[in-house]
Amino acid sequence: MKNVANQRYYLVREDVLTDAMQKTLEAKQLLQKGTVASIWDAVKQVDLSRSAFYKYRDAVFPFHSIVQERILTVFIQLQDRKGTLAKLLETVSDAHCNVLTIHQTIPIQGRANVTLSLDVTSMVHELDELIRGLNQLDFVESAEVISSGAL
Repeated sequence: MKNVANQRYYLVREDVLTDAMQKTLEAKQLLQKGTVASIWDAVKQVDLSRSAFYKYRDAVFPFHSIVQERILTVFIQLQDRKGTLAKLLETVSDAHCNVLTIHQTIPIQGRANVTLSLDVTSMVHELDELIRGLNQLDFVESAEVISSGAL
């Protein structure tokens, strides 16, 4: 999967989506509702190849899911120095992101890994600006998006 921070997203009308994209959305809906038990059953029911489903399943979303799900998970490698986590969380707060979960590993050889799950519904910056800002902190060695709730 490509890094979400380096991608742009567009809102398009249903009638301009390819047939395979529309069928992928139908299959995902069948799976979500529990109408079918497996991806195989879903693609069979909507007359779609499994390869097309896997190609588009993480690329097309119904508009309502984008509006409802604004959760971002960020993986950050940082230097183990006093106050770094506080400064990191201050930067996240300044961007109007709400921290849902924090997981930090025990520092080893002066480095720690932090995984943040963020509600970005009220975020004041673009996603790429947030990640760029985190990466510019002098104690952050890397910050990258590892998952998003239909951003």
